[in-house]
Amino acid sequence: MHSLRDLLQEAQQSGKAIGHFNISDLVLLKAVFGAARELNVPVLVGLSEGEREFVGARPIAAFLRSLREEFDYPIFLNADHTHSLAKALEAAKAGFDSIVFDMSALPFDQNVQQTKQAVEALKAINPAMVVEGEIGDIGSGSEIHDQAPDLSKGLSTPEQAQQFVESTGVDVLAPAVGNMHGMLRSMVRGETKKRLDIERIAGIKQAARTFLTLHGGSGTDDEDLRKAIAAGINIVHINTELRVAWRHGLEQGLAKHPDEVVPYKILPSAVDAVKQVVSSRLRLCNGERHFAQGV
Repeated sequence: MHSLRDLLQEAQQSGKAIGHFNISDLVLLKAVFGAARELNVPVLVGLSEGEREFVGARPIAAFLRSLREEFDYPIFLNADHTHSLAKALEAAKAGFDSIVFDMSALPFDQNVQQTKQAVEALKAINPAMVVEGEIGDIGSGSEIHDQAPDLSKGLSTPEQAQQFVESTGVDVLAPAVGNMHGMLRSMVRGETKKRLDIERIAGIKQAARTFLTLHGGSGTDDEDLRKAIAAGINIVHINTELRVAWRHGLEQGLAKHPDEVVPYKILPSAVDAVKQVVSSRLRLCNGERHFAQGV
């Protein structure tokens, strides 16, 4: 079984990205794992601090490990947006494969200092741990927003990226390149799309010379995502799109079976709705031509 680091290297060399999908229940995990297996591509499952609190860090790590062993499948677990060293250490000890240590709300120097300490502490627990740091401002909350915050002042620069990576020793960098957490109502309706600063991504990649993550990928224009991956993005995070699909699928399941009380008879609609979204995003991350040729 390849390690997450090996697979990131392979993705980078072949111009692909690993899809990262947030979960907070078994419905979402079934959908993500099912879509990845059907397409036979590696996948990252992420849980934010709130999602981990709901599901339990140790139980989800044990569940994922059992899936990986039973199916001999490259599915990996990421502690998304972790805002304290204590929570990061908790996830590392629970058996997570990677951790996003997010101190991007702090002044740059403090972000560097705390991230460097976190990298050292996490690698002491597990030397193979993939640690990600974040710079810039992409807003907060994978939710539906009425209007977009002005994030233009928080965009990352190649100079910052290089300094941050060299000073902290992170394995992966999450920059602000026009991406935003959550989705606007107009995006949910399909009227608008997020647009990315592709030149900025390319400049950051050249300067930082490390793996890059795109957070807040939901609602992004497909062509922008393709260009972002070509410019050096290695991991693409999708959360809100899944939450919207989960809600719609659940509503359909309840409407279809108005008198049903058995969860496993109602919930397949939610699994299917989420699976469709995951599948389309995984195809994009891994190059649609790859699947068209049946490779």
